[in-house]
Parts: sequence; structure tokens; C-alpha cells
Amino acid sequence: MTHTLGPRAAQKLQTRQSLLEAALRLTEEHSLGSVSLREVSRAAGIVPAGFYRHFPDVESLGVALVEQSLGGLRTALRAVRSDRTDSEEIARRSVQVLAREVRARRAHFRFIARERYGGMSRVREAIRDQLRLLGDELATDLLSDGATAATVLRRWDDADVRVLTSMIVDHMISTAAAIVDVPAGRPAVERRIINAASKQLRLIIVGARHWLDPT
Repeated sequence: MTHTLGPRAAQKLQTRQSLLEAALRLTEEHSLGSVSLREVSRAAGIVPAGFYRHFPDVESLGVALVEQSLGGLRTALRAVRSDRTDSEEIARRSVQVLAREVRARRAHFRFIARERYGGMSRVREAIRDQLRLLGDELATDLLSDGATAATVLRRWDDADVRVLTSMIVDHMISTAAAIVDVPAGRPAVERRIINAASKQLRLIIVGARHWLDPT
């Protein structure tokens, strides 16, 4: 049975999304810490008092933006791994999906790139949490039955598996930031970034296969 939102609930969700989109527009050239609650409210077309019906402060809005931005990426990357087992094929498709997600939500990934080391501690923490979840989900999938990586990674210490997945996640986020910075109308530049990212990811995978080889 499908639950349909009533008019008031639907309006509340729409206003909340308007606030998130307003914050994205305002942070295209500035950090979130330099944007006031009043500015966000005005850009969303509501009075400042209405802001508090959705978020207690601008930092909480930033946390919601992080969850919206990276939560969608997590879902998309898990879908790539759900019906594939070959590590190199997963790597290639993951970079393609990442590029697609960045193109579709460029403002979101620009926000992540800027705020990852920005001034709002709760927003930085939210980004770290989402990246940790990306790594945890990747580790789970790579160790699952049928995954080609599992035969290698199951011989590793858990801590080493986390190091590997953290490297992969950091590489993906750096790639997203590089794609965001590509000027409009420069598809060749974007292709070079994607091709380089795919090769780098394959190199990480090849190196991982030989991590426990005798030196």
C-alpha cells in the first residue's frame, strides 16, 4: 500500500528541499560557514523564522546536504557491485557511475569538496561518517561470496582491508573533485580524468593482490 503525503507534509518537504538548494547556490563560491541563516531563508523564499521549522541552524542544514549528496552516491555504487564480481570490472564501472553522479549533481559534489576541510566541525564529521560508510560497504561487498577479491582479502587483517577501502574511497572523492573543476564544454578534459582515475584504481587493485607476497 502506497502512502501519499498530505498537502501540509508535501509542502514542508518542498520547503526543506528549497532550503537545501538555496544553500547549494550560496556555497558555489563561498564556504557554508560564511553563509547566514537569513541569507539561506531569503534565497529559499521564506522568512527566517520559517527556517527553524526544518533545521535548528545552518550547520544542521549542512549535515543534511552531506547525507543527501553522499547517500545517493553510496546507493549508486552499491548497485554497481550488486550484480558484478570481477574486481577490475567493478572498478571501471564505479568510476563511470561516479562521473555520472557528479555530472547530475555537480553543486552537491562541489559542496563536499569545499566543506570536507571547511570550518564547520559537524559538517566535516558528517562527511567523514559518510566516507567511512562508503568504505565499510565496499569492504562488505569485496569480502562477499563470489567476489573475485574475496579469495585475497579474506587472508588479510581487518585493519589492512580498511586501509585498502579507505584508499579507494579517497581516490573516488578526489576524482569527483577533479571532475567538478572541469570547465563547461571541455569533455576531453573530463575523459582524461576518468581514464586516469580508472587506471589508478586498477593499479591499487593489482597492488592489493600482491600485498602478502614475500618480499
